[in-house]
Amino acid sequence: MDLVKSPKLKGIRIVPVGRLDMYTSGAMILTNDGDFVYNVTHPKNEIEKTYNVTLVGKITNEELEKLKNGVKIENYISGKAKIKILKIDNKTNTSRIQITIHEGKNREVRNMCNAIGKKVLALHRCKIGNLSVKDLKIGEWKFLTKEELKKVLE
Repeated sequence: MDLVKSPKLKGIRIVPVGRLDMYTSGAMILTNDGDFVYNVTHPKNEIEKTYNVTLVGKITNEELEKLKNGVKIENYISGKAKIKILKIDNKTNTSRIQITIHEGKNREVRNMCNAIGKKVLALHRCKIGNLSVKDLKIGEWKFLTKEELKKVLE
């Protein structure tokens, strides 16, 4: 919130749409529209959030299938996830995957990876809905257009 400073926002109370833990980088939307917050965050609307994840070790097909189908985390089974392998690096013994979920429970992606025995080295939310942050550097922000807001809810 401290990064967002603009005369256009003077006197306007803005809130985050969802959350990121302190060890996760990436897309965060701030708004003053409570209906928008509800539409993006409520699981029934199934708005996808996409994360690039760097893991220790080479991920196996069995582990990928577990993530796709849902894994046991404490007292619940995670929702099904879309998984894409980005890179497996034998030299550094790491895997980079992309995980897309729509629930977004507290530390869900980290917990999903822990459930298959993989430690997360880096986690970056790269998309909310169909809105990507690939053109923004960490710490940068911008006002969204109406078209971009529609992309979030698609």
